Amino acid sequence: MDNFKKAYDLLKAWKGDSYICGLGCLEEIGNVAKKYAGEDGSVLVVSNTTYMKPVADRVVAAIEKAGVKIAGGTICPNAKPNAPREDVYRITTYVLQHKPSAIVAIGGGSTIDACKAASVLATLGGCVTPEIDHYFGTGKVSEALEKTGKNLVPVLAVETSASSGAHLTKYSNITDPVVGQKKLIVDMAVVPAFSLFDYEVTCSMPVKVTIDGALDAIAHTFEVFCGAKGDAYDRAKDLCETAISLVVDWAGKIIADPKNTKAREAIGLATDLGGYAIMVGGTSGAHLTSFSLVDIVGHGTACGIMNPYYAVFYSKAIQPQLKTIGKIFASRGFGRKDVETLEGRELAEAVSYAMIEFAKSINAPTKLTDIPGYKHDVHFVRAITAAKDPDLKMKLQNMPVPMTADDVDQYMAPVLLAAETGDLSGIKEM
Repeated sequence: MDNFKKAYDLLKAWKGDSYICGLGCLEEIGNVAKKYAGEDGSVLVVSNTTYMKPVADRVVAAIEKAGVKIAGGTICPNAKPNAPREDVYRITTYVLQHKPSAIVAIGGGSTIDACKAASVLATLGGCVTPEIDHYFGTGKVSEALEKTGKNLVPVLAVETSASSGAHLTKYSNITDPVVGQKKLIVDMAVVPAFSLFDYEVTCSMPVKVTIDGALDAIAHTFEVFCGAKGDAYDRAKDLCETAISLVVDWAGKIIADPKNTKAREAIGLATDLGGYAIMVGGTSGAHLTSFSLVDIVGHGTACGIMNPYYAVFYSKAIQPQLKTIGKIFASRGFGRKDVETLEGRELAEAVSYAMIEFAKSINAPTKLTDIPGYKHDVHFVRAITAAKDPDLKMKLQNMPVPMTADDVDQYMAPVLLAAETGDLSGIKEM
């Protein structure tokens, strides 16, 4: 089956009528806003108003054409990259002041994640706590909603960047910029009530941002596939094969022609499948490490750097997954052609080098030391410390080779050191 059709079919089967995606669908947000605002309500629009202004203006025009008021008569400024906690508090203030029926979040993962968290604080801050730290972890928002009988302000996500899949998922990544560390709210309650993604809008995004998203699509689907078991395995395999094929086939075409709408559609679909994947299973090592690199590199690129090295660490537990992924890269000319005949660590290293070769073909960094600003005594230490944080232990447990905080120094440290040098030989296997 054509990978485009397969991707659309997978997304439709998953999200049904709660998601609109494709080319040229942006103005449909007006009718969606009307559904949530009713006759007398309003919606708070959150967006960047510089480079994203043409998109924001189209969204506002569509909402007003549908007869819905813009809360406060203005656009609330969006969140900065990586959703700093102070932006969450600022957006929360807008929600509390204007009391909208819904929040229309226009942007990439940072803005959408900040709006998810702002909805939580605006709803629960007065009766539980207005401190964001309380809600980090798994299921804490749902627990508080059940105890209080409250309902979150619905978030209507208008995705503009092929990236994290934030518009589809239960995750809200929030950064404490003082320590340079991301933390996660993981809760079904924060899944946007409705989502829309017009892939054509991404033509206005910088190529670097789209490539970061393409690498994130690989990371989401690959990491979930590596950890998938039982009934989830076949679905994770479907998502991974489709998303990685779309990325490998089309990412380079965006570099050659940033206005190539077919290529933009392909990467948009791939990142959406990545969002689907992280609702099927969890990400693991590469994502955990990426949280400690937020001050120097994009999230997807950080994951793209790390996954080849974690693949070697996971080698014993992911042989079938490595063969599946290896065949995709080999069929496109990346890595060894005889990958299907390999076994064990040799297979893992062959697939790792194929992933690295592909990353180089799209001008992506392949070692931590390729990142401007990377410092061993800052970022290595931060990543090791974060891996021992109880709030992030889910990432250790999601690994195909589960790890505890006590294992971090012995096994994770060599992975990070290998990612600094590009030398796979020092990676230990559990």
